[in-house]
Amino acid sequence: MPMRLREPLPNLEGITAWINGDISSEQLAGKPVLVYFWSVSCDICRESLPRLSAWREKLADPFQLNLIGIHMPRSAQDMDIDAVKDAAEQYGIKHPIAVDNQLAVTDAFRNQCVPAYYLFDAQGLMRFYGTGEKTVGMLEQRINKIVGRTRES
Repeated sequence: MPMRLREPLPNLEGITAWINGDISSEQLAGKPVLVYFWSVSCDICRESLPRLSAWREKLADPFQLNLIGIHMPRSAQDMDIDAVKDAAEQYGIKHPIAVDNQLAVTDAFRNQCVPAYYLFDAQGLMRFYGTGEKTVGMLEQRINKIVGRTRES
């Protein structure tokens, strides 16, 4: 059963490796957070990476939105940390990516698929959850609401 709305941000412990620096749950306190699950073997996931990076560029400084990618392996091949690093470089990802080869964070979120998106408000409570390629449009609306951004901002 997936997480429910208003559940608190799970702990980010048990990560196999961090790419682009690590981040702890404590560092996220008081800030909105978008956690997304993806995999290098997922075409839909890779297609969404440029849009996610653009959100980070647009919303990180003025609105303090934190993005964290959780790489969830779907096969033994997906456990190659160098392949995740290569994808991060190829798609220009600058925010932290947690490689979750032991599925510790995946289990904490009760996540079962990629892509999956979890949006938390500044109080650390989940305000949106969605999966799949069609979720991204709805997600952008929810992000704007959480950070108090209007279309003109």
